[in-house]
Amino acid sequence: MKSNKEVTIYDIAASLGLSPSTVSRALKNNPGVKKETKKIINEAAQKMGYRHNKFASNLRLKRTHTLGVIVPKLNSYFMATAITGIESAASRFGYNLIITNSLESTKKEAEGVNTLYNSRVDGLIVSLAYDTDNIKHFDIVFKKDIPVIFFDRVIENKGCAKVIIDNFKAGYEIVNHLISQGCRKIMHVGGNLLRNVYKDRLLGYRKALEENGIAYDESLVIINDLSDKSGVEIAKKILRMKEPPDAVFTANDTTAVSIILHLKKAGLSIPKDIAVAGFNNEPISRVIEPNLTTVHYPAFEVGEIAATTLINMLDSNRNAYLSSIILKHELIIRESTLKNTMQEQGPGIETISKELKSI
Repeated sequence: MKSNKEVTIYDIAASLGLSPSTVSRALKNNPGVKKETKKIINEAAQKMGYRHNKFASNLRLKRTHTLGVIVPKLNSYFMATAITGIESAASRFGYNLIITNSLESTKKEAEGVNTLYNSRVDGLIVSLAYDTDNIKHFDIVFKKDIPVIFFDRVIENKGCAKVIIDNFKAGYEIVNHLISQGCRKIMHVGGNLLRNVYKDRLLGYRKALEENGIAYDESLVIINDLSDKSGVEIAKKILRMKEPPDAVFTANDTTAVSIILHLKKAGLSIPKDIAVAGFNNEPISRVIEPNLTTVHYPAFEVGEIAATTLINMLDSNRNAYLSSIILKHELIIRESTLKNTMQEQGPGIETISKELKSI
């Protein structure tokens, strides 16, 4: 008859004629125990069905070795890749994850905070929902000194680190590139300006126009949910315009690709009639014809660094938090914006050519 009794270190010690303390140290891979002894103990533990009581250890340490993650959506290439980076770092340091999806809702985000708090996570990694305008719902974790790191969609909060790219600079660079291709009437499609990512990309867009002597035209700025459907609606709007833009810069690749597909279906040539640029460098940007000019946002690295930073805070018991970590982005120039011939590009064309050949 099988026994449901859990095997303990005392059982292993009794079977081997060793002290429980020696067995305990061996199972923790303590260097003070001889390799031969460790091998014997580990083999016995496996044969007897010993399981480490992580719950009891966590109670002693007042830690669960679990991180909470809150993201605005799971059906996003960027977020899925960032979560992969978080998981990579967490696994490397022996942490587990509990992931919640706010579905772009502050209410759901608040529910997620409470769920993770009650699950006794050691810390939180968060990318904010579309409509979150304050973070009072995080007070429950702040009051308990549970560290929080924001990534991508962040908000200013003393004592919280954030992991981002320079969205202002990225927006500025992509619009400067469009202007270098002869574009003067550039439409911008962005997201909710409560979010730093969309606000900063818009500010970069405006700065590039200003420096090149192009007047800012509010009618050429469209704020929406940056979906496939939105891309179709924007393309229809462009087709109805008496004086359509000669370029469109969208704050994500999904909407940019949708715009390209609909404009091409209507008979327009990309980039001859209108240049289109996106943001994030998602796989679809290399599949669409013509290939999409975009900004590479290192999502995996963002997630990995956010998790590593949080774990370092936890393991060192630091009270001083970093204010921000800014990762490097990269402007990826492809055919969707190359109005000029390759011969006219001048410096940098070799880089562009290599990029095109690697796709």
